[in-house]
Amino acid sequence: MNEKELSEATLGFLIKDGHVWLAIKTRNIGKDRWNGYGGGMEPEDKNIVDCLKREVLKECEVEITEKATEKVAVIDFHNTKSDGKTFVCKVHVFLIREWSGTPKESEEMASPTEFEMSKLPLENMMAADKEWLPIVLAGEKLVGEYHYGPFQQELIKEGKFKMVKELPGEHLREFKIH
Repeated sequence: MNEKELSEATLGFLIKDGHVWLAIKTRNIGKDRWNGYGGGMEPEDKNIVDCLKREVLKECEVEITEKATEKVAVIDFHNTKSDGKTFVCKVHVFLIREWSGTPKESEEMASPTEFEMSKLPLENMMAADKEWLPIVLAGEKLVGEYHYGPFQQELIKEGKFKMVKELPGEHLREFKIH
């Protein structure tokens, strides 16, 4: 399995009428786990929302607009690779409440499925998701930090997060959790 390195990425959750769409990642970070849609920043992306729009369209053929997105979290994922090297990926998490189209399967995301927000498949999602995802789906905003081992299969250190009224701006390199 390839150990992909990202420094900045998006993660979007399609939300409607108390339900959220998830799909199973087919490769890279989160492989074989239920997840939202998103991915790493590319040179052609003007900003983080541009990245989110591109990734959601590529992964499930759904079009979103910037006004339909709400940024709800910024999480630093510290990742230790199998060779012992580490990298940090800053993930900007969004709720998407309006879109056109129905989520479709893609090369990267299989079996798009609509779940009741109160009945998420947390045991089959990324390990940190069970801590922070229910909180943002309940309407809170947060900043967090989690430490994963190789291939992001398990947490190797206790995660931490704090709820905030407002999130810091897009360029968050200086922000730390105390």
